Amino acid sequence: MIIELHLLQSFPVSNLNRDDTGQPKTATFGGHLRGRISSQSLKRSARMLFQQYGLDTSEVGVRTKRLLDNVVDSLVREGRDRDQARVVATAALQQLGFGLDAAKGLTQYLLYVSGEAVGHLTGYCQRDWDTLTAFAAAKTNAQQAKVKVDKTRQADARRILDASRAADIALFGRMIADNKDLNVDAASQVAHAVSTHVVVTEFDFYTAVDDLKPHDESGADMIGTIDFNTACYYRYANVDTTQLAHNLPGDTDLVQRTTKAWLHAFINAVPGGKQNSMAARTMPDTLLGVVRERGAWNLANAFLKPVIDNDLMAGSTRRLMDHFTKLTGFYGTSQIHTATAASVSGDLPEHDGVRIVRSVDEFASAVLSSAEA
Repeated sequence: MIIELHLLQSFPVSNLNRDDTGQPKTATFGGHLRGRISSQSLKRSARMLFQQYGLDTSEVGVRTKRLLDNVVDSLVREGRDRDQARVVATAALQQLGFGLDAAKGLTQYLLYVSGEAVGHLTGYCQRDWDTLTAFAAAKTNAQQAKVKVDKTRQADARRILDASRAADIALFGRMIADNKDLNVDAASQVAHAVSTHVVVTEFDFYTAVDDLKPHDESGADMIGTIDFNTACYYRYANVDTTQLAHNLPGDTDLVQRTTKAWLHAFINAVPGGKQNSMAARTMPDTLLGVVRERGAWNLANAFLKPVIDNDLMAGSTRRLMDHFTKLTGFYGTSQIHTATAASVSGDLPEHDGVRIVRSVDEFASAVLSSAEA
């Protein structure tokens, strides 16, 4: 089954996901400038919520370049000398085929590993301590050394970087350029969120005053500007539960809990950009969940022509539901199992084939039970 999640979410003054100049990200869509939140930002926001919705720390992964330092710390806790532990851990990463800048203590690129990777790599170092010590001594340029990974080492690398119980790696996939055997095909696709209407970037001019300034002095002690916009976004994500089950083999319970965590996390995901300054902590207003046997429909073209209604949420909701109805009328519904919708404001028109529910709990229950049927 494939679960599709369509959300309409309005944010007040905010800069949730900024570009390299500090401005809120934008995109030209339908010939008009729209607000945008990148899929990467939304995925990270969702990942940070997985443990709040039923997943254990051991069931989620970690993105890091800092395996070396963490393994060294682990070896030291197990009684090894720190300097020698660093030599051995460096040799282990190199022997397993990972490029490493040993001087900085970083792998050459950001690795996506399970929460158990540090423990597995620590065990590998302890087991092959003498061999790794000899390997390190034989290298004249340890920082740049790379070796051809034999079958035995490939098996060790697969065990250390095993992701068969890492829910977020199963959802979002993983690419390891140095060892393609460790790649994971993503079970979930996430779109960039785009505003349903035209946006204009605005600027907040701010000043700050020194609290200890003498009373006879006036003027600001710091001035600046912060870019922001206000926008109603269309958000879309899907998850293929068949691919998810393939990525998490033999654990039906974990697959079900991961699917539930995915749904709730994406409904509640809000990027953290400038939140301390703007507190744009709003929730989605309109939710549409579609469970289908195959295929996938991003409904962004409902907003190819910008919404201009005074009530942007109501106008956007009508556009979304009307576009879904037109697609089902044109392409048919043979691939669609169920469609469920809910709205905080209650501004949800009736549509054939769409079940209307009145709360997020009812919505989640209907979507998840349909996907398991």
